[in-house]
Amino acid sequence: MDNSNKEIIEKTLQALRRNNMQAYYADTKEQAKELVCSMLKKGSTVTHGGSVTLAETGITELLGNGDYIYLDRSAPGLTPEQVREIYRKSFFADTYLTSSNAITENGELYNVDGNSNRVAAIVYGPESVIVIAGYNKIVPDIRAAVERVKRIAAPKNAVRLDCATPCAETGECISLKKENSFACEGCKSPARICCNYVVTAQQRHKDRIKVIIVGEVLGY
Repeated sequence: MDNSNKEIIEKTLQALRRNNMQAYYADTKEQAKELVCSMLKKGSTVTHGGSVTLAETGITELLGNGDYIYLDRSAPGLTPEQVREIYRKSFFADTYLTSSNAITENGELYNVDGNSNRVAAIVYGPESVIVIAGYNKIVPDIRAAVERVKRIAAPKNAVRLDCATPCAETGECISLKKENSFACEGCKSPARICCNYVVTAQQRHKDRIKVIIVGEVLGY
């Protein structure tokens, strides 16, 4: 990693702290996993949103090692109603883990969801929220965060989730073809995964959200 990226990461960490979020840096995904482990109390209730980053870092495996009460939405054999019940129980979890679609250099988290259980838990509910993100998700500002979702995060997640959306076919949101398109503009597909848009800025509840930026490319 070159010095310019290190400077951007440090700037972002400082901005997150000014916004009343704890902010940490980990050189590798292994270090990030160790840091998460140090933040979790054995016997506590933990859960997470859908995230490629959590899988890549081994954190989902960590949550299921038997040390925690793990609300696992991906457990084999769950019915749709049981999955929805886990979504509801997640609001009472001790710790909710997730990644972020983008993190701005101004210390803001930007996330776009379909079902929106993830953005809802980030905003309110769980006692603690831990966000793990590769440095590739850092962007200058909210405008760049919006574009990152439309060009990278949404299309790749639509493919991963096998959603029949235009972006899954073309690799970018159809709204980008419009001049000065609005953040919430997009397709009208029933499978659309961009439904609720949340900017997490200065926090009233100091240190509830912890952000770990990893010096590796992770997730979408």
